[in-house]
Amino acid sequence: MKWSIQQLLAKRHEGLTVNEQVDVSELVDRDREIRDITPVKVTGSASFSGETIAFYLKIKGSMTLPCSRTLADVDFPFDIEATERFRLDGMPVDEEDISLHEPENGYVDLLPYIKENILLELPIQIFAENIDEKESPAPQEGKDWEVISQQAAENQKAEKQNEVDPRMADLAKFFDKKK
Repeated sequence: MKWSIQQLLAKRHEGLTVNEQVDVSELVDRDREIRDITPVKVTGSASFSGETIAFYLKIKGSMTLPCSRTLADVDFPFDIEATERFRLDGMPVDEEDISLHEPENGYVDLLPYIKENILLELPIQIFAENIDEKESPAPQEGKDWEVISQQAAENQKAEKQNEVDPRMADLAKFFDKKK
């Protein structure tokens, strides 16, 4: 996924296609949320426009992330479409344009941008389906707390609403006398 500027300029008229499988397992060390990641399939094409080359990429793979509720492993497939542009004439790139990049040491390397796009795809929360909370790696109770179901939480809330505040008990009796 790395080409010299001369290699790219030589392919200017015939075009360039990308169809590779890349190893991005380094992301497991880089982000603690990623427990495992499969090799990623990268396909796409490149087009030239003046002194700029644009790569239109499709990045497909799967990673294993922890469930936000139970910490169980969840398979998270991703299918990312990305466009990365590089300026090949050596002119400086405006820092405001985040989609236009400069080649480094005369080479265009897509791998760092592929990794960046994968990290941007990480969800804030992910939940495992059909997992028994009793078998999850996360504890379900501790000192003075326990995990309860949504229904149990609603029942507790309803009970609290029907309870009379002890400080207002005498006032409640006042209204009972009026009836």
